[in-house]
Amino acid sequence: MAKGTLTSLGYYLSQKPLSQAKICRMTGITKDRMSDLYTKAKTRPTVEEIYLIALAISVNYSEIVDFLCKNLRLKPKEEWG
Repeated sequence: MAKGTLTSLGYYLSQKPLSQAKICRMTGITKDRMSDLYTKAKTRPTVEEIYLIALAISVNYSEIVDFLCKNLRLKPKEEWG
């Protein structure tokens, strides 16, 4: 799949050696839900889903979270009110 058609999580997982089907079997996440996590921009993974996926692909949970949240920043200090 091209990067343009994938969510950030879908892109991240497409770079790993496990298929969607294998991740589904390992985690218990349904095929429909996994497809949504890969391709639907408005779909947000739960903490539990990210944790299970991290276990399945043998990475630290924080690696996935860091990848998914790399563009998040705090508001500037002068806006903290």
